[in-house]
Amino acid sequence: MIEIKAYIRNDKIEAVIDAVMKAGVAGFTVIDVCGLGGAATEDKVWSIEYCKKYSAISKLEIVCHDKDEATLVEVIRESARTGHRGDGMIFTAVISGALRIRTGERGDDALKTSVKEKKDG
Repeated sequence: MIEIKAYIRNDKIEAVIDAVMKAGVAGFTVIDVCGLGGAATEDKVWSIEYCKKYSAISKLEIVCHDKDEATLVEVIRESARTGHRGDGMIFTAVISGALRIRTGERGDDALKTSVKEKKDG
């Protein structure tokens, strides 16, 4: 299993959600966060208020099957990209375990969503 964390411009999150859902993933988390990246310099005074006003972004979290990682990363990248500085970042990490609380299913069996298989013509 793979965890995908994507930090995306707020004005692109709807497009990303639509693209991820069209890819077949129904289970994911979206969180409003503030980020400080390359714009942070020593001569600026940083505060929570500054971050909320100028650095608000959306964080998308998905746990997927290993085989779906490359497809989902590309779907997110394509739908989030503007071509301008500050488009965001995507991180992936291996997940060693998962447990569906309601059913007790573990590992890959706990994941109920996967990328739709593309059908030819």
